[in-house]
Amino acid sequence: MAKKKAPRKKIPKEIAIINADNCTGCESCIEVCPVDCIDLRTFGLGIQGSQTWCEIDFERCVGCEVCVHIPQKKTNPYELTVCPWDAIEMVPTENLAQVVAQIGGPPEYIEENWDRLVGAAQHIAEMKANA
Repeated sequence: MAKKKAPRKKIPKEIAIINADNCTGCESCIEVCPVDCIDLRTFGLGIQGSQTWCEIDFERCVGCEVCVHIPQKKTNPYELTVCPWDAIEMVPTENLAQVVAQIGGPPEYIEENWDRLVGAAQHIAEMKANA
């Protein structure tokens, strides 16, 4: 039986997004995510092989930034980044839909998953605007 999603209690100010063109699928972000909202995706490109990258479920992301950098004491000048390829960034929630449409990855994948990716991002942005 599928687990029922509870409605969001709070819309984060920022949501993490992964640029598929920079992501190698190393899964370092998956290992540290406290809300388990990152999945590994593979998209077949026919004769050209396939592309693998990580993708964030925007509906579950809480904007904690742990996938971007490991929290340190404010007095520590060294930031420990999680992604060795600098593929993850925090995006203001109201800008999420525009950025999602341009995150990279195979255009066919973006087109096939438009509702799930851009539709979800647009829904969250609208909820933020109406909050």
